[in-house]
Amino acid sequence: MKLIRHPQNPLLLPDPNSDWESVNVFNPAVIFDKGLFHMWYRAQGLDWISRIGYAVSEDGICWNRLRKPVLSPCDSTDSRGLEDPRVVKLDDVFYMTYTAYGRDYFGAEPTHAGGGILPMIARSTNGISWERLGPIVRGEDNKDHALFPQKIGGRYAALHRRWPTIWLAYSDDLLTWHEQDMASIFGPRPDNSWDHKSVGGNGAPIATDQGWLMFYHGYDRQHIYHIGVALLDLNDPTKVLRRPKPSLFWPEELWELRGDVPNVVFSCANIVVGDTVYVYYGGGDHVIGLATCSLAELVDFVLHAD
Repeated sequence: MKLIRHPQNPLLLPDPNSDWESVNVFNPAVIFDKGLFHMWYRAQGLDWISRIGYAVSEDGICWNRLRKPVLSPCDSTDSRGLEDPRVVKLDDVFYMTYTAYGRDYFGAEPTHAGGGILPMIARSTNGISWERLGPIVRGEDNKDHALFPQKIGGRYAALHRRWPTIWLAYSDDLLTWHEQDMASIFGPRPDNSWDHKSVGGNGAPIATDQGWLMFYHGYDRQHIYHIGVALLDLNDPTKVLRRPKPSLFWPEELWELRGDVPNVVFSCANIVVGDTVYVYYGGGDHVIGLATCSLAELVDFVLHAD
């Protein structure tokens, strides 16, 4: 099985007339709410600082975007930028997880130590004005976090990444995240596969009768990104029920193979509308594309692939 690229790709390009999104637009969060597709995307302008923009669409293909970002750096915790949003809606409130790059980050490779890369959470009632709540963890470099779209056992649940492994965390209020409520889910495979160097979560997991469908990304020693999928237990997502060895998607188009960062297809959004899974992704850390598949076909793949 393989995700199918939309023929109108790439869907969103940098705006050369903008001061904040003239260089790159990529790695968007997308949800479908009240008949519309809503997108929050990472953008970079001439100062190379990442900000979060907003766009809306009737069909998920053609987008109208605001002229100003909806989230910009505000203090030393995010002075280098706000990156890679994921959005869910719980009880009529939008919750965004995003990565804050602060002034304390100096390394070229992700590590568990540090603290300049923070997994932040914000909330909004309209999707435009956002209130920052704080990070899931402090004192370490951590990212690739996403909230589950519903509570598990009466608590909020979130994926996050302690490189190179994907973790699960629980919270009663989204403000306090205790270490004893965190556990590792899975890490890179030990063999020479597409995800043997690093893995991280993509968009919010999808609830099905068989379990949580969790899209994730990984790369090998050549740093070529792929997108794969795993199936987690509905009541205890630390239990991996299935993790097929084949990936679903990898760079093939010129704008994925090259770009600001080559060989990258990176997704923060995998939503279901009808029986179609929409996977929005950044290509080459430069533009935004869309790939789709049937939900039924995806479930069958997860259950039966090697």
